[in-house]
Amino acid sequence: MSQYKKHFSIEEARALVPQMQVQFKKIHALLAEIKTGQEAAGETLRISKGNGKGPIVAGLGPKIAEVQKEIETIAELGIQIKDLQRGLIDFPHFLHDDQGHEVFLCYELTEDTVRYWHEIEDGFAGRQPL
Repeated sequence: MSQYKKHFSIEEARALVPQMQVQFKKIHALLAEIKTGQEAAGETLRISKGNGKGPIVAGLGPKIAEVQKEIETIAELGIQIKDLQRGLIDFPHFLHDDQGHEVFLCYELTEDTVRYWHEIEDGFAGRQPL
């Protein structure tokens, strides 16, 4: 019995790579803005004594929500994010047939296309060429 609702052919996974590159570029830009905002807020808190209330980092809420929306969009496609910073994702896939051996097709943002697969339990360290 399959663990996953959606399974991708190699062609389907490869066709989604350009979209994933765009989405991860957007996610990484937003995360950089959030980090910069948090660092600026931290510096402001060190300078001021504060009023006893928690820090309010103006403008970061919508950016955080946008990152979450991008992550959810990827997940709704049936793709699993394994490492947000690296852009490491897995596509559930049936190896050699449509009913049997369930594995992950593995893609990392530094790669030009999907070229590897691994056993579900093995993770990135168990990658094998397609």
